[in-house]
Amino acid sequence: MNASHPAAQTLAPDAARLLAKLRAERPLVQAITNYVSMDVAANALLAIGASPAMVHANEEVEDFVAIANALVVNIGTLSPAWVVGMETAAKAATRLGKPWVLDPVGVGATRLRDEATSRLLTLKPTIVRGNASEIMASARAAGLSEEAVAPKGVDSAHGVEAARAPAIALARHQGCVVAATGAVDFVTDGERSVAIANGSPLMAKVTALGCALSAIVAAFAAVEPDAFLAAAAAIGVYGVVGEIAAARAPLAGSFRVAFIDALDSVTAAEVASRLRAQ
Repeated sequence: MNASHPAAQTLAPDAARLLAKLRAERPLVQAITNYVSMDVAANALLAIGASPAMVHANEEVEDFVAIANALVVNIGTLSPAWVVGMETAAKAATRLGKPWVLDPVGVGATRLRDEATSRLLTLKPTIVRGNASEIMASARAAGLSEEAVAPKGVDSAHGVEAARAPAIALARHQGCVVAATGAVDFVTDGERSVAIANGSPLMAKVTALGCALSAIVAAFAAVEPDAFLAAAAAIGVYGVVGEIAAARAPLAGSFRVAFIDALDSVTAAEVASRLRAQ
């Protein structure tokens, strides 16, 4: 993507604006997420200015979607009962026109994950967010051909670069936004695309920060109807926060605390000046 593309040119000020809007509106995000990420995701949402609700029981998810502003579904620790709740919540979100984010953690590793992802994709997620391998496996779960999913070139077979073509194909097939995150993040709606180069290697050393990112993406989608802009802005802000936290705490344990602190303290001006997109 050329750096002169409007999506890249305006992302930093748009992300700064949406951060301020999120904090003003304090959206309620319903998170059906895994046991490992519940604490981090809830605290990340609180720190950035949203309100978390960790509601996953099938008996109440539909009622809660009706009052939530957005939903995130994360398949990290699956069980059959949780899958039922996920599907019920996703159906309700789609029916009610609420944005919902699918985080297909570990898809491609087991049949249960593949089948759950395939069914959830039929329920029209607004945004799919995962690492490169998860996006490629999600494209397979959606029924896309191996030609569409295969990475272009062996050198990039395990990086976000390998997921660009599958991400675009999946976005077009699903009519949604797809975000492949890694050292450089890639966001596309099948037509528009942007690469975001913020973040810190320490982010990969703290479990569940990726899961928490999906919850933050849902929070931005709650306040911005353009899902492409919402996803790109959320990921850009998150990367800036990672850089700020790494400057304060260079080791993984203290970085985790510094990251939550930075989510709380990051300013719109810092986002506008530090976000790097092309």
